[in-house]
Amino acid sequence: MRWALVKVSLAVTAMVVVAFAVPLGLVIREMARDRAFSNAEREAAAVAPALSITTDRDQLERVFASAGSDAAMAVHIPAGDGSGTLDMGRRRATDEDIAAVRELGRVSTSTVTGGSALLQPIALSSGEIAVVEVFVPESEVTNGVGTAWAVLAGVGVALILGSVAVADRLGVRMVRPAQRLVEGAHELGEGKLGARVPEDGPTELRLAAVAFNSMADQVVQLLANERELAADLSHRLRTPLTVLRLNAASLGDGPAAEQTRAAVEQLEREVDTIIRTARDAKPQTAAAGPGAGCDAAEVVRERMAFWSALAEDEGRKWRVAGADRPVRIPVARTDLAASLDALLGNVFRHTAEGTAFAVDVHNGEDAVIVLVSDAGPGIPDPEAAMARGRGSGSDGSTGLGLDIVRRLAESTGGDVRIGSSVLGGTEVRIWIQLDGREREPRRRGHRGTVRRRRGPGRPAAFFNRPRSLP
Repeated sequence: MRWALVKVSLAVTAMVVVAFAVPLGLVIREMARDRAFSNAEREAAAVAPALSITTDRDQLERVFASAGSDAAMAVHIPAGDGSGTLDMGRRRATDEDIAAVRELGRVSTSTVTGGSALLQPIALSSGEIAVVEVFVPESEVTNGVGTAWAVLAGVGVALILGSVAVADRLGVRMVRPAQRLVEGAHELGEGKLGARVPEDGPTELRLAAVAFNSMADQVVQLLANERELAADLSHRLRTPLTVLRLNAASLGDGPAAEQTRAAVEQLEREVDTIIRTARDAKPQTAAAGPGAGCDAAEVVRERMAFWSALAEDEGRKWRVAGADRPVRIPVARTDLAASLDALLGNVFRHTAEGTAFAVDVHNGEDAVIVLVSDAGPGIPDPEAAMARGRGSGSDGSTGLGLDIVRRLAESTGGDVRIGSSVLGGTEVRIWIQLDGREREPRRRGHRGTVRRRRGPGRPAAFFNRPRSLP
């Protein structure tokens, strides 16, 4: 494309130069010729007054001498008796040319050796016609023409070279962004998802670069969403796997029981592998649209009814508070259920049997708070536990459970905090914003604990919740 543009520019400029330079060169040549013959006519006119007064040879020679042009000028005066002509100066024109000028009575030119001769008729006082001959050398006719043509040729070459240089720069300016766009497309096609194109160059290519970068970002986001979806779906399998592992633990001894427990452990390892493979995915928030959402109290009652059976088998005390009245939140039912299962599954997975736990729901004017508390040993580093893919550091912990909860809260403009519960263990607080507005910056206590100071917008029930299990 670059060389094609250069060739087109070269051809067009050459045509323009030829179209203007050739006629201009011809005009310059004609102007030089006209200038030479105009000078010859002025020289001939200079002796016309003397011829009209006298035809004396001595006086005319003195006029020629004073004019300083006797070498290039000649005068042909007809004899009074008709026997011939009186010639003064060097004669170059033929008798026929002189006779024709005398007969026609007008200026004429004829070609002679070394140039041209200007023949101008002048009427004498006797009524005869004299002819003044002025020699115009060829060098005078072409004086300055060669230089002018050389200048025109130089200007033409300069224009052609300049147009080629400009076309080359324009070609580079157009081709380079196009090449970068092609290279970026090849890199993206080869799986280099970080390939981006600088958004510069002509308007069309700049818009193409913007569209390409937007497409690349969308591809990356779609792939990240797919990986994250795989991780989330795999993590949701942890809940039935926990139930299966607990049930397998109560099968007693025997080959069948051992095989069942080994199969459950193998299945848990496979699920962990899937989760850890997809743990680098970027978070995906999905805020509920108009009219979407669920009854948080109903979902809490439903999930606690599921986990209560396991709690009775392990001798765990449990409590639910604040779920006796409907609590609408802008979150999909399945997402809230997955978040509760992730938190309750962590309680059963990372605390000893017999450890009590509780779920509280607090409904405020602009937010709903869901608290999941336990009486376990707690989390030594809450900040690390909130980091996606890290977990608490224990076996089987991927950190994606808390990440699922965090994304649920952030999709509404809320957040998640980890602190110490009144039961003595860990408390996970899910703040779900009802109006979708961003909250003020977080206030954290020492080691990530939640301060018990009441702030604007916090429900009173958050500070007055029951402090012990029934």
